[in-house]
Amino acid sequence: MTDHLAAAMTMLGPARYRYADPMAWEQLHSDLGILLPSDYRAVVDAYAPVRLNCHLYLHHPATGRWNLGQGIRDSVRAWSEVDWDGLDPDEDPRLLCGLEDLCFGTRDGLWPIASSDRGETVFLVGADSAAPWLLVEDGEGGWARYDMCFAEWLYRYLVGEEMAGPGSSAFYPGPVRLEHLPMSPGDLPEPWYGPDRGM
Repeated sequence: MTDHLAAAMTMLGPARYRYADPMAWEQLHSDLGILLPSDYRAVVDAYAPVRLNCHLYLHHPATGRWNLGQGIRDSVRAWSEVDWDGLDPDEDPRLLCGLEDLCFGTRDGLWPIASSDRGETVFLVGADSAAPWLLVEDGEGGWARYDMCFAEWLYRYLVGEEMAGPGSSAFYPGPVRLEHLPMSPGDLPEPWYGPDRGM
């Protein structure tokens, strides 16, 4: 069986841990009322705030800019204001993904944990359950369910699988490109690359 966390981090290269802070996670979990999965926390602590392969954004709970907690709260507020009544059956995430209701930011609801500049949002579902899973909105009203942990989803995303529904592959051959997000107005961080993947 594949250790997807180890496989994903191998592709990303040596961890940088620029903002790793257990107290920031404790505060975030206390504020949200849930515990985010350990594989997700491991990736975020190792690399975030970061943009992966030119598209996928991961924020961190210990930073002022690109703050994970603030990003989650802002996204929860925005998604909670969407009117879900009257959707066509093929566009209703409740029907497509077996959800009784769409709740954002509740213990058994949807938690936005990552996003892309292509409009995609990755939601953690059932954060308190023994096997949380992911729901991804593609930025155009399409939804896809992934019964897997974040590390497996990330690994599959990096190797070019369609991880936001049909036609969503964002594969780039060669090493994974990573880029720190700017932490001040004049900050122009340079990208760096993971190891050769033979792809």
